[in-house]
Amino acid sequence: MTLPGWRDGHAKEAVLEFVRRAVAEVPVEERVAVFDNDGTLWCEKPMPIQLDFILRRLAAMAEADAALRDRQPWRAAYEREYGWLATTLDEHYAGDDRNVRVLAAGILAAYEGITVEDFEAQSERFLREVKHPTLGREYLRCTYAPMIELLDHLAANGFTSYIVSGGGRDFMRPISNEVYGIPRERVIGSTVALEYRSDEHGGTVIHKAEADYLDDGPEKPVRIWSRAGRRPLLAAGNSNGDMAMLNFAQRPGKPSLRLLLKHDDSVREFDYISGSEQALKEAERQGWTVVSIRDDWATVF
Repeated sequence: MTLPGWRDGHAKEAVLEFVRRAVAEVPVEERVAVFDNDGTLWCEKPMPIQLDFILRRLAAMAEADAALRDRQPWRAAYEREYGWLATTLDEHYAGDDRNVRVLAAGILAAYEGITVEDFEAQSERFLREVKHPTLGREYLRCTYAPMIELLDHLAANGFTSYIVSGGGRDFMRPISNEVYGIPRERVIGSTVALEYRSDEHGGTVIHKAEADYLDDGPEKPVRIWSRAGRRPLLAAGNSNGDMAMLNFAQRPGKPSLRLLLKHDDSVREFDYISGSEQALKEAERQGWTVVSIRDDWATVF
């Protein structure tokens, strides 16, 4: 049975019809699909998973240095002031990045000087061991089963899929192949600046306390083109930050599919539209396929 986790209806039929057309009309090398991660492939509430990872590091820094406890974002992490963090993310999606810059400065400082290997080891251990605060399952088990089915269905039909996330590229890489069937070289995400340091053991690459790029909004199509060298046929997202990527998934004369995931299931997951208001309006205007977690998915995790 194809896509068993999807209920029969418009969304499932749109996916199946798109794949049928793509296989019939598009050469395999042009079958490219791109997926946001937070809120599209795995759960992002009550906060993005990577933010939990970072907050634990900031709290540890504040525990060791009392002077940090009066400064954001260390204060929010140390005092578990999650309201400030939620407001900061809402402001970002509304176009106000003043507090996001404050948060970003703390994030950059949190892992300054760490090697890329050590960072990946810490992130992988966190994802395997730490449980979601309300769902009670390990973070790696907070991926959406219907989206995994979609990735598998696309792969079986000659598609090459990429993760294109505002989250950290190197945070996702250690588990991307195991969880999504997407190899690490097809993970596109935000990153800090990196620096190579030579030594007698072949040298290493370390994190610098400088931003490189934030893979969100209009930056997503740029990064897709830079990495894949192709315009995707399918794009899936869930927020205002994914609008440019979904718009980019258009090829004149070729089948295309823009999927916008709607979080409207308070029983099995979460019910919210904050951060996706503009995207939902654009979906209606352009005829994107809106996927309702409540109505279109027979299972969630």
